[in-house]
Amino acid sequence: MPRYAPALERLIEELSKLPGVGRKTATRFAFHLLRLPQEEARSLAKAIIDLREKISLCPICFNIAEGGRCPICTDPQRDHSIICVVEEPHDLLAIEGAGFYEGVYHVLHGTISPLEGRGPKDLRIDELLERVKGEGIREVIIATNPTVEGEATALYLQRLLKPLGVKLSRIAQGIPAGGDIEYADGKTLQRSLEGRREI
Repeated sequence: MPRYAPALERLIEELSKLPGVGRKTATRFAFHLLRLPQEEARSLAKAIIDLREKISLCPICFNIAEGGRCPICTDPQRDHSIICVVEEPHDLLAIEGAGFYEGVYHVLHGTISPLEGRGPKDLRIDELLERVKGEGIREVIIATNPTVEGEATALYLQRLLKPLGVKLSRIAQGIPAGGDIEYADGKTLQRSLEGRREI
């Protein structure tokens, strides 16, 4: 039996589906939202709807974009001959936030993880290979996380890219094993990219 009014209970259930949000936190969020002025609540709801309706993936790098290609792919100031391969868009944002990398990106949207039923065909690997074959790429930096899945994905990419004659490098291990790029500070990310090694 629900403890709260049905509309409030439904909101708590929906908020509980967010990563890292349990029922207690979802309840706290729901009561906060309940106290918001009507206009702020509508603005939040509209932002969520706009997110789902307006956001897509860049057809080049698979970063998050609004209305076509992402701003990084369309920036003529970027070095389009260097691609940094990351697992997720938030990894790209972490590297961008450090403010030193001037190349472009390729977002895989995950890692190879047989235990989770995710193989190479579930990632944007084929599109990466097409980019490297057709765009005059001189270097690919593999910046997957230093986890078991990230390392397996890096090795798989190395095996596919090496025969294409492009320079391959891997970010240095300034990021601790088992850590996520998303949570690394800018200086650590800078050292990792600057200390990358050819593979």
